[in-house]
Amino acid sequence: MSRGPAPGAPKRAPSSREKCVIAIDVPKRQMGEPQTGQPNPRRLALGVALGQAAVALIAGLLCWAIADSRAALSAVLGGGISAAASLVMALLGFGREASTDPLRAIRAFFVGEAAKVAVVIVLFVVVLKTMKVVPLAMLSAYIATFFVFWVALAKGSSVRGTPRTGDLPPRPSE
Repeated sequence: MSRGPAPGAPKRAPSSREKCVIAIDVPKRQMGEPQTGQPNPRRLALGVALGQAAVALIAGLLCWAIADSRAALSAVLGGGISAAASLVMALLGFGREASTDPLRAIRAFFVGEAAKVAVVIVLFVVVLKTMKVVPLAMLSAYIATFFVFWVALAKGSSVRGTPRTGDLPPRPSE
């Protein structure tokens, strides 16, 4: 039984009934392993949560300097709600098991996003029911934390367009 041309035999053009297949073996990579030129989604999401916590503290200091300690606490709580929700999203949406299968990754992302929305709603209800806050300071700090997300998103998308080292240039069409 023949499995192909003999070594050294001249190559022939495929007939119209034969199919040409090009296969590329890509090594599996876990989400925590470094990859040259590409951001780690879990690390990026955790960085967003950390950046949001920093913005919450800065907003609290500004409110303390401009108004009083109650406004400062309100700002820290508003920004902290956003940071806590982003942390929940990062932990659930970009977990280790999400990197093994595309379907699991999508499912984990939606679970993380639903948990994020639930955390925001629950924490806002708890804070508004149990504390006397300054709504303007709290909502302003909450909104200010979205800028961290947008900056991280813009920074992450700018890296995505650059080729990794070792990547081959695209082949011209034949």
